[in-house]
Parts: sequence; C-alpha cells; structure tokens
Amino acid sequence: MTAIAIEFDSLVKQFGKQRAVDKLTAKVSSGRITGFLGPNGAGKSTTLRCLVGLSAPTEGSAKILGAAYKDLANPLTRVGTVLDSRGFHPSLTGKQNLKVVAAAAGISDSRVDEVLAMVELTDASGKKVKNYSLGMKQRLALAGAILGDPEILILDEPANGLDPAGIAWLRNFLRNLAHGGRTILVSSHQLAEMQNTVDDVLIINKGALIAQGTIEEVTQGSTLEEAFLKLTGGQLS
Repeated sequence: MTAIAIEFDSLVKQFGKQRAVDKLTAKVSSGRITGFLGPNGAGKSTTLRCLVGLSAPTEGSAKILGAAYKDLANPLTRVGTVLDSRGFHPSLTGKQNLKVVAAAAGISDSRVDEVLAMVELTDASGKKVKNYSLGMKQRLALAGAILGDPEILILDEPANGLDPAGIAWLRNFLRNLAHGGRTILVSSHQLAEMQNTVDDVLIINKGALIAQGTIEEVTQGSTLEEAFLKLTGGQLS
C-alpha cells in the first residue's frame, strides 16, 4: 500500500462570505509527482498556504506526514516550499540569501554551493538578487526549497518566468528529485508540460475537488488539457 505524504481532510478556508476552499478531501502519495491543477481563482494557492501554515483553515485540516506543518520537527529538512520567488533580500546576492537561511537552520555553507549548482546558478551566485531575471529568481527559490534536502516539495507555479529551455530543465529537475524518492506537489498552468512531468493529478474548481487519480485515469486517453477543459467547463487561464 502506497504511503500518504500529504492529506487534506474536509479543508475549508473562508474569507468573509467567500469560500476559497470548499471541503477539500484528497491525498498525495509518497514518492510521486502530483500536479495540483485548477483555473485561476480555484483555490490552489490558498490550499497550499493552509498546508504550510501560512493561513489557518476555517474548518478541517491539511497535514504533511500526518501532522500540521507547525508541528513538524526541523520542517526545513522535511518540507521544501516555493510559494513566492520574491521572498529574498534584493540587495544581497543569491548566495548570501541562501547562507542566511542555511545559518538559521544549522545547514552548512557547502550545501549552499551544492544547491546553487543543482539549479545552475553558480555563475550568478555573486550577483545581487535585484538584478536577477524572474526565471533566475525562480531557480533561486528552488535552491532554497531543496537546501535542507527535504523529502517533500510543495511548489506553486515554479515554471513562472522560465523560457522553454528552462521549463524543460525544470521537468528533468523534478523527475530526478522524484527518482530519488521525494514527493512533489506542484501547482501549474503549464498543462502540456504537466502531462510530461506528473504521475498523479488533483484538480479543483471553485475550491472543490473535481478529479483525482493517476494521469492515465484522469485523461482517459485524451490530453491533460482536453480533460482539464472538460472537467472545468472550458476554463483555461
């Protein structure tokens, strides 16, 4: 039986009269890449924020490895996140930013050099982040996410700002991490790319789960884009 890395149990997030997440119940299997899909405004980012403790659920729960994120011991070494590539100090270099995070988590500076090489930012590591392109900031955010060598990665639109070559690089990067036994939950609008990357799919619309399963179960012989459009009523954005 496949182990469960992430579990949503009747998760609700209400903002005033608006229900951003509506009784979401779903599971993410360990050691696999799961695509978390939905139209703009479907509640994906809110769900991920609840998962990593940045937003408190109104009802229900979101757990990682059977616990709320805040209850995980040494969370940086268990869970890596990319929810916003703007979280770095613009006047520090890429390497300096990562060294600050590493020092706070008790991670050696040598690991900083390792992750910069993994995301192919070694040559830009001495450049101030304010001079990074959006794609470079996304790569730096990925470097920060894997700094603690976590077993789970939670990524919100990691392909933003990447050119076609960068998107292909990201696909191989994620597949290599998954082959190493890591669990990856990735939100993206790059549906064609997701079809070539993910093992499983979780689709929500208007905050509610509308489909979940392996990529083959959800697409049923069609493309992921065709299945997505059919399930969401033609909303692709």
